[in-house]
Amino acid sequence: MQITNKGDRFADRHIGPSKEALNEMLNTLNIADLDMLIDETIPSDIRMRKELDISEAMSEFEYLNHIKALGEKNIIADNYIGQGYYGTITPSVILRNIFQNPGWYTQYTPYQAEIAQGRLEALLNFQTMVSDLTGMALANASLLDEGTAAAEAMSMFYGLKNKRAKDEPVSKIFVDSGVFDHTVEVLLTRAEPMDIEVVMGDWKEMDLEDQYFAVLLQYPDKHGEIEDFRNFVSKLSDKGIYSIFAADLLSLALITPPGEFGADAVVGLTQRFGVPMGFGGPHAAYFATREDFKRNIPGRIIGVSRDRDDNYALRMALQTREQHIKRDKATSNICTAQALLAIMAGMYAVYHGEEGIKTIAENIHKRTAFLASGLLSLGYDLTSESFFDTISIKCSNDLLTKVKDQASERRINFFYADGEIRISIDETKSDQQVRDLLQMFADIKSGDIAHDFMSENSYIPTSLQRSSAYLTHEIFNQHHSETKMMRYIKSLENKDLSLVHAMIPLGSCTMKLNAASQLIPVSLPEFANIHPFAPSDQTKGYMELIHELEKDLSTITGFAACSLQPNSGAQGEYSGLLTIAAYHKENGEAHRDIALIPSSAHGTNPASAVMTGMKVVVVKCDEKGNIDVDDLRDKADQHSAYLAALMVTYPSTHGVFESRIKEICKIVHDNGGLVYMDGANMNAQVGLTSPGHINADVCHLNLHKTFAIPHGGGGPGMGPICVNEKLKPFLPGHIYADCGGNKAIKAVSAAPYGSASILLISYGYIKMLGAKGLVESTRYAILNANYIKARLEEEYQVLYTGEKGRAAHELIIDVNPYKSLNVTAEDIAKRLIDYGFHAPTLSFPVAGTLMIEPTESESKDELDRFCDAMLEIKKELNEIATGEADKDNNVLSNAPHTLAMLTSDEWKLPYTRSKAAYPLSYLHQNKFWASVRRVDNAYGDRNLICTCPPMEAYEEAEA
Repeated sequence: MQITNKGDRFADRHIGPSKEALNEMLNTLNIADLDMLIDETIPSDIRMRKELDISEAMSEFEYLNHIKALGEKNIIADNYIGQGYYGTITPSVILRNIFQNPGWYTQYTPYQAEIAQGRLEALLNFQTMVSDLTGMALANASLLDEGTAAAEAMSMFYGLKNKRAKDEPVSKIFVDSGVFDHTVEVLLTRAEPMDIEVVMGDWKEMDLEDQYFAVLLQYPDKHGEIEDFRNFVSKLSDKGIYSIFAADLLSLALITPPGEFGADAVVGLTQRFGVPMGFGGPHAAYFATREDFKRNIPGRIIGVSRDRDDNYALRMALQTREQHIKRDKATSNICTAQALLAIMAGMYAVYHGEEGIKTIAENIHKRTAFLASGLLSLGYDLTSESFFDTISIKCSNDLLTKVKDQASERRINFFYADGEIRISIDETKSDQQVRDLLQMFADIKSGDIAHDFMSENSYIPTSLQRSSAYLTHEIFNQHHSETKMMRYIKSLENKDLSLVHAMIPLGSCTMKLNAASQLIPVSLPEFANIHPFAPSDQTKGYMELIHELEKDLSTITGFAACSLQPNSGAQGEYSGLLTIAAYHKENGEAHRDIALIPSSAHGTNPASAVMTGMKVVVVKCDEKGNIDVDDLRDKADQHSAYLAALMVTYPSTHGVFESRIKEICKIVHDNGGLVYMDGANMNAQVGLTSPGHINADVCHLNLHKTFAIPHGGGGPGMGPICVNEKLKPFLPGHIYADCGGNKAIKAVSAAPYGSASILLISYGYIKMLGAKGLVESTRYAILNANYIKARLEEEYQVLYTGEKGRAAHELIIDVNPYKSLNVTAEDIAKRLIDYGFHAPTLSFPVAGTLMIEPTESESKDELDRFCDAMLEIKKELNEIATGEADKDNNVLSNAPHTLAMLTSDEWKLPYTRSKAAYPLSYLHQNKFWASVRRVDNAYGDRNLICTCPPMEAYEEAEA
């Protein structure tokens, strides 16, 4: 007998509207039931009628027990693998108050600066930390991983070198043999479609007369050795060759940073600044460069500006969503950043300060020095005389076998390569652990440890020991007690609007519930403390989860196979197109290089296409926002011999299920191309239709959208790709893992399974919803969007709908008609802050519009609250239209209104304080205040400050 506890269905916790609310919403829609709504929304010829082959839903309690059992199949070994990933100690105050706090992990990307001052400050701290430690003038607000950061540097300098080239491009990059092998793999992947030649070798033997645009060096290198590159960099500079350093950020607390001897860019990972290894991620990579390249640096930069009252304010500078503007001319396709992890890493530096960071680095180096001295006394042969935290032992096959056997018996992991054993010490290692390690090596040689080698001796050359100060800004010197740190974190959190406050109604961004039961397992040591290159017998729990998630995602998309390696949506686009390019090449049609892309597509689509070596041909959309099928047919015919792919978003970026999608796919296939489907809007498809069902060939999935990984202020994200049988052989492989297809393209991410630890969130989402819950979620996402449409369409113009007048999971409201009132979409976005809401997506995909996506997680009362706010704003627009409100001085033009304004002694505005701050009654119970008034973006770009400035510097810039 099985007793089912009906009150413990996760779907009931995840889906917002109650059964009672459902009936009220259906009445508003003037429709009999939810089935009828779905029938009127999704074309019948693409509907799937068979239930998903997904396991039955678990309760939250059952799932947490299940995931704990799965974690116990992993083995937490004593890791000395290193190679860019290290054990680290996450300060509890950061773990509890940021990593495990929905006030931080449910924030959206800080495009609306007025309600994002907290995370913007935290990211500015991160940039300042990176800039200080690398010795560079400028740093961005985090990238995905070290491999892709190095690839971004390569791309940036290739573009700069050849910007005005009239002859053959300078297309060779020299990569030193000391660079991490997995970084080289990612670099090779990126280089091939760009026709960049990667030349490997020893930097000491590099021919400076050859035609190179850049050199990539590891510092310290993969063997642990610290090389003196100062003269070499000077020679590179004289030759006009850019120098890129992949540097261990923590080592730069003790060794001379590359910025101090002329490096052009320094890249790397901040993982060891308090962020767990997590089997490969998520971690924040960094990118630092010279001031000269501030207009070229990829990713996001946080800059200082001012608000309307001339108060200090922060915002995203320069590259904000640049690919949506530049499209195929964009310098990068980066969209997701690892913002949450960058915030953690920056806070690690805030908490420890210069003295603390230096002490951690010194302790690591002293323990490494102790181990090295002991090994030398025992007769072991080390490869280098200088190092920070990693030593390499030369060894015969016989010695290698003995060490492996002894290490395996003790559950100790080293890195083995080419007759070498590499050992990396991190901050989690104690004196006793290092002594035990040395004793093991003594036992292997039947020797004795003669004495205690712990001393003040340094294996960092005197000439390369750091003398300059870092982390000198007051922010890194005020919060070293837990009380002060806790209050500082909370003070920043209080400045930011997140899902703990209200619905975030962003179209195409799917800000749904990130359930606690999905998030809890990410912090479990059995998942958090696993090295990405750990032996396979130690990762059985992870691999079981990964294979099951791959299977479920393949089922949901209607495809044959899945790769979880891409660690962002844009990375998934790039990876999907690479598999298409590999397919054509395998079939002797490498010349196929045309990508057809609708004019409505996400900006990352054309940017990703260019990165894979494709040429973009834009396909028109008709007046209803659908792909112009005649134009598509003409262009497919015109480019038939060279057509590689169509990139299509479905439902469309306009929030509509286009009824001719199968015809569109057939046109592309008939002309020799394949169809890539952008999965950004998958939340409207799951269980009702699928990319495979509409005859696409590959799609990427934004796990941070449809599958509930939180946005974390702009990341982490995951962008796995699912493919059909044609493309299955070409799924990305990895140098250190048995993954990918039998004709795999090279790695697209540094770790085999991308940001593996957050896969637990999507795995939990699917396992707790089950097949029925997944379908319910899709149906309610469509219901909620159509309910908002029904409530607003009499007062606002809804631009695009399906053939039967329905929206998909999102809708677009046109506010261009109010330009005559001097009101823009931005004015409405800022006024929504006064009502306690984040703005919808602003002016995308159509200028002067608001794109709204409520998701299935929002209850009817929250939807009503948002609709009430929008309807009240319409009344405010009417007041301007009738002359009751001043055209240039009104609640919209002055929004948002801060608490400082409302409590000031003077009030000279032509409306009441109450109208400004409390236009609807619900605000009296729960009011979110913007911490600054409207931010001046242009001022910030003209006076670019991207590190934490003292107020004096800000005042000087203003003057």
